[in-house]
Amino acid sequence: MYDDIANNPLNPRPGVIINHPEGEDVYAGVPKDYTGEAVTAKNFYAVLLGNKTAVTGGSKKVIDSKPNDHIFIYYSDHGGPGVLGMPNLPYLYAADFIKVLQEKHASNTYAKMVIYVEACESGSIFEGLMPADLNIYVTTASNAEESSWGTYCPGMEPSPPSEYITCLGDLYSISWMEDSETNNLKEETIKKQYEVVKEANLRHEQI
Repeated sequence: MYDDIANNPLNPRPGVIINHPEGEDVYAGVPKDYTGEAVTAKNFYAVLLGNKTAVTGGSKKVIDSKPNDHIFIYYSDHGGPGVLGMPNLPYLYAADFIKVLQEKHASNTYAKMVIYVEACESGSIFEGLMPADLNIYVTTASNAEESSWGTYCPGMEPSPPSEYITCLGDLYSISWMEDSETNNLKEETIKKQYEVVKEANLRHEQI
């Protein structure tokens, strides 16, 4: 994570991040392997592929996965047609990401992968591009042409605490996180969570 929220001068609660109007601090104790200038597309790909030698900065920790492992990726940033934002250039482009996923699959270093993406027009990263034989399940906050939306914003019900002038989260992300917190994830299927999140989002997600 870029790590530019908790200690931002505009944060009314320095060192604290909340994602619900009555929520507790979700920042304390979070492991931070890559922050600031180390948050790059190059490092993201290297970490996913388990390539320590390609990593620049950060903890050098990578996904050293084996054939029977399951991998979960949650990606959140701005987005546009065929592109996801990165705090440091270059951005993450659909063709590059799909190529890396194909390389990961060819290396036989995972059994299943789930990817959740929070960004406007995030469906464009996968729609018509994602091969069906990679054993990867993807949901996105929006289809290839939609915006994604904030929630717990000033003026909404419920609203954030009065000292906040921004939204506390994005609707898609908050929906799956809150669903995960209130259900037994050993019993709830990903398909079931998709249906719950789809209903909560008031719009179609691209699957």
